[in-house]
Amino acid sequence: MKTVKISLNSIDKVKSFVNTITQFDTDFDLISGRYVIDAKSIMGIFSLDLSQPIDLTIHAESDEEILNALDSYIIK
Repeated sequence: MKTVKISLNSIDKVKSFVNTITQFDTDFDLISGRYVIDAKSIMGIFSLDLSQPIDLTIHAESDEEILNALDSYIIK
């Protein structure tokens, strides 16, 4: 399990993010304040404050391939 900060500050970014993570057979959670939602839920993502960075928790044994695919969303 790994947690990274991501930015989803536009509708197009949200759509491409969801399309990217649905390719992986693992669970992803987005955490914003006290809210935890399924990162594969586009409606759930739009319920969050997208103007701020969001914590993405990846529930996977090996996350290197996932992190490479999500590189454009991760805040470094």
